[in-house]
Amino acid sequence: MRYRNRYRLKKKEFREYYSDITLKLGNSPFKEDDAIDIADTPSGKVLLRGDTPLACFFDGEIFLTIDGLLNTGAEKAYVVVDMGAVRFIYNGADVMAPGVVDAHEDIVEGQLVWVRDQEHGKPLAVGRALTDGKTMVDSDEGKVVKNLHHIGDGKYS
Repeated sequence: MRYRNRYRLKKKEFREYYSDITLKLGNSPFKEDDAIDIADTPSGKVLLRGDTPLACFFDGEIFLTIDGLLNTGAEKAYVVVDMGAVRFIYNGADVMAPGVVDAHEDIVEGQLVWVRDQEHGKPLAVGRALTDGKTMVDSDEGKVVKNLHHIGDGKYS
């Protein structure tokens, strides 16, 4: 991936992003003394440690990329899907209620969330919640997460 307009973040700006990510996910792939760059890609701005895109912006809101989620033990904002849903989400499908087996209880409608598989707990996608976490688990029909970034989409890697 080609990065344009790449520059090193100032410590103050980095601390704000670090705090925001930690608040949303309970953890962060960044360390407070990391040298982090910000750059433009065709899909939007990304935060880089070395050449690894660990975070990006969805509608101006920072969240981790799939690579970022793989590099952290995110504890919040997760939606767990059964193994039957994995291949669909892997190919970019939105998350449907029948495939959801668990979701973080604090999820609210409109929030950015990450989707993981039930068996391994690996991240599959990042999306926007269309309902709250309890409704995702209790519902039997309809879309519950709009897929914004998924494994293999090439947007941020």
